[in-house]
Amino acid sequence: MDEFTKEMEEKLLAAREELMKKLNTEGDDFRNEAQASSGRGDSSDLASDEGAYRKMEALNAMDAKKLRAIENALKRISEGKYGYCLQCGKKIPEGRLRAIPEAVLCVDCKAQNERIGN
Repeated sequence: MDEFTKEMEEKLLAAREELMKKLNTEGDDFRNEAQASSGRGDSSDLASDEGAYRKMEALNAMDAKKLRAIENALKRISEGKYGYCLQCGKKIPEGRLRAIPEAVLCVDCKAQNERIGN
């Protein structure tokens, strides 16, 4: 494994650890809030709580998606496939990987996908 890939692996492992801690903390906060609010308040309180729950669920879903992307990047590192575009097979520039270590597409393919709505 080259130095750059080793550096990215360390960055991905640190990001995974931080994200897992965040998800665990938010999960505990969500459970505590749900227990505290059960059986209290009127319909406007319940509606407000429902909105907060939906927001928290959406944030957790985004974090879970990022965690999956990090896990997949770590898997590609272990398989020796890290840093190559999954669409065209070209090497993803180091600058892009430094900015987004879990990136799976080169800049050109990402731009092309965004133009067609993917």
